[in-house]
Amino acid sequence: MSRLVVVGNGMVGHRLVSAMRDRDTAGTWEVTVLGEETRRAYDRVALSSYVDGRSEEELRLDDDGLRGDPLVTYHLGDAVSRIDRDACRVTTASGRTFDYDALVLATGSYPFVPPVDGRDLPGCFVYRTLDDLDAISGAAAAAVATTAPGRRSAVVVGGGLLGLEAARAMRLLGLSPQVVEIAPRLMPVQVDDGGGALLRSLVESQGIAVRAGVSLTGVARDRDRLVATLSDGVELDADVVVFSAGIRAADQLARDSGLPVGERGGVLVDDRCRTSDDAVWAIGECAALEGRTYGLVAPGYAMAEVVADRLLGGPARMTPEELDMSTQLKLLGVDVASFGDAHASTEGALEIVVNDPVAGTYSKLVVSDDASTLLGGVLVGDASRYGVLRPLVGAQLPDDPVTLISKGGAEPDASALPDSAQICSCNAVTKGDLCTAIHDGAHDVPALKACTRAGTTCGSCVPTLKRILEQEGVEVSKALCEHFDHSRAELFQIVAGAGITSFSALVESHGRGSGCDICKPVVASILATLYNGHVLDAERASLQDTNDHFLANLQRNGTYSVVPRIAGGEVTAEGLIVIGEVARDFGLYTKITGGQRIDMFGARVEDLPAIWTRLVDAGFESGHAYGKSLRTVKSCVGTTWCRYGVQDSVGMAVELELRYRGLRSPHKLKSGVSGCARECAEARSKDFGVIATEQGWNLYVGGNGGFTPRHAELLVSDVDSETLIRTIDRFLMFYVRTADRLQRTAPWIESMEGGLDHLRSVIVDDSLGICADLDAAMERHVDSYADEWAGVLADPEKLSRFVSFVNAPEAPDPTIRFVEERGQNVPAPGRPDEPVLIGLPEVSPR
Repeated sequence: MSRLVVVGNGMVGHRLVSAMRDRDTAGTWEVTVLGEETRRAYDRVALSSYVDGRSEEELRLDDDGLRGDPLVTYHLGDAVSRIDRDACRVTTASGRTFDYDALVLATGSYPFVPPVDGRDLPGCFVYRTLDDLDAISGAAAAAVATTAPGRRSAVVVGGGLLGLEAARAMRLLGLSPQVVEIAPRLMPVQVDDGGGALLRSLVESQGIAVRAGVSLTGVARDRDRLVATLSDGVELDADVVVFSAGIRAADQLARDSGLPVGERGGVLVDDRCRTSDDAVWAIGECAALEGRTYGLVAPGYAMAEVVADRLLGGPARMTPEELDMSTQLKLLGVDVASFGDAHASTEGALEIVVNDPVAGTYSKLVVSDDASTLLGGVLVGDASRYGVLRPLVGAQLPDDPVTLISKGGAEPDASALPDSAQICSCNAVTKGDLCTAIHDGAHDVPALKACTRAGTTCGSCVPTLKRILEQEGVEVSKALCEHFDHSRAELFQIVAGAGITSFSALVESHGRGSGCDICKPVVASILATLYNGHVLDAERASLQDTNDHFLANLQRNGTYSVVPRIAGGEVTAEGLIVIGEVARDFGLYTKITGGQRIDMFGARVEDLPAIWTRLVDAGFESGHAYGKSLRTVKSCVGTTWCRYGVQDSVGMAVELELRYRGLRSPHKLKSGVSGCARECAEARSKDFGVIATEQGWNLYVGGNGGFTPRHAELLVSDVDSETLIRTIDRFLMFYVRTADRLQRTAPWIESMEGGLDHLRSVIVDDSLGICADLDAAMERHVDSYADEWAGVLADPEKLSRFVSFVNAPEAPDPTIRFVEERGQNVPAPGRPDEPVLIGLPEVSPR
């Protein structure tokens, strides 16, 4: 049996071992893994999520099978210190020796720290490993505990991918981050000047200061603080300095053994990933293919696959041209993507740019000189089309390039992609690979993931996997997510029929795993609909979306909105005075909305209980602006005041809003009641709208505004108030029970076989015999309703969650800043000299 020694237990080393064991069915290689870190292999791509609450176990790569494999042995926490190439032996720091027939170096990289004075002072850190994050978290907690609010700050050296992730982490830890980038823009490798300008604006709008075009020249200690000096003479006061200014290949072990390295570092390898020594290979960030190193996981995975193939007698080779350097990620809540020749370095390349400063998006395609072939692109603010654009690189464009990146323009479908198009760049999976797997029986996304690895690293290609399944004629499963094989509607029936009252009980009896961001909020909504318990009770609190978690809508600068219910738009003078006093005392921005209520913006999370105490004491309750539930019932003044009104529209609107308040549903619900045919309440643009007639009421359903506006259609006409309410009861309960996740009422009705006629037969004619059950379900909801904010204020445990930082509950978020505009507080903008992006296509030859 041959002996393989792998030096390094990072993502790429783990991938090599996994590939070897998958392919070596005859068991010809015995694998020994030697790692410097004591931890098992974990996902460094998702490193920053560790600060956001993910555990080490959740980040760990799935190596349980490997660790139980008799042909794989791990020795962690014991770095290799010497390679004896003549004896084919490695020695570790502890003195242990291991002989090899093949040695693979997967030592990765180390953070580059600029050679400036003070870089080793206490409080200076690198951002690379979980141990680094543990150390940074400890320092941040100490700073929050001892430094006055407003002074707690961190300097992040580096404005690339990892630098912006580090800035986000600093903010989560309670420090105000300042990013220093030597290049003139953020993410200079991935985005161009236009994309960089928008990215900077979006980042600064979140209270993160950016200093581009300057470098760090030194760090000094001033009593208990650090002072970072920049090349322009500016001094930045900081509690913590984090270096995230790039990486360097960890090639010292290879250098010491006499292996050739590249001019800029990295172990020189050929197109087989073999070094000058036939028994030694190098992969990942430590390897220099044709003299160049690669800092992304996808090229490292590709190298691992080549070496595994070679060690087992295969012919695999690779060239730099075959490596995909595309990236897609969400930084500080901002979508950023870059693919192909993003900087238009190809001779004769044209750049098509669409800037939308209002929407906060920047899109650029780089095409050939005849505008027929896609070469690359940059997307900032909205990267939703990345999944279908990136695989088209090198292929004929299916449409005019401007329309491909314009809002509302054509989006290429999966059929436009050639079989050679690489769908998953992380794992080098082509459309042809996926189609073959589908024809071999992989008929859903989990099956495709299992047999091709597509979508298992960053996940950005998963929407395209679904499109390809549909293109190949596979009926895509309606499974809610990988944890449940059932649709939302099926889960609703399971929960109701079995009397299940918790997520843990449901996943144990009808699912698997621990749940995700898709299934947890859905099940939380189902439980709230059926049992109307408080959404923050016990286990349910951990299931909620961000907005439901704090019973308020998160805004762009990290503050929240406060929206008390004003049923039917009717409010007393005393109520208006209370709202005005609350807004004044807490410095909130006030706005009268299209739903006829008053929104108050800019509330800090720690102030929400005090604000709501005053509102609840004045008789207000939650307006549920944060939930997938009834928002408002808009009304005109009807017969109360209007000489054209034929029914009491205000009274009906108030009755409907108070009846359906708090009803959790697959998507938000909006309604309106108009007192006559003049339709001042715009009822036909609502999910359910009511228009008064001389004989009674007309009920319209399935309307909405938004990106795809629809007019509601007439369901019943000239009905009395009792019949109207009974019909709406049934409509809403049938929708809540049978709609898909995030499906508005309009597409729900369209998806029914028979459409509106079928809906009418079910809830008016009782064709399914379920109307009595629907009626009873609505009565249970009405009878059990309780205001969610009143419930929070009465429960100390629920109140304890309303803090900016769990490790410093008394501390407000120091990154939140306001300026005054038209007499009110609004979020502080970016720099006033920021370039403004003009929303016009541009074509420029290179």
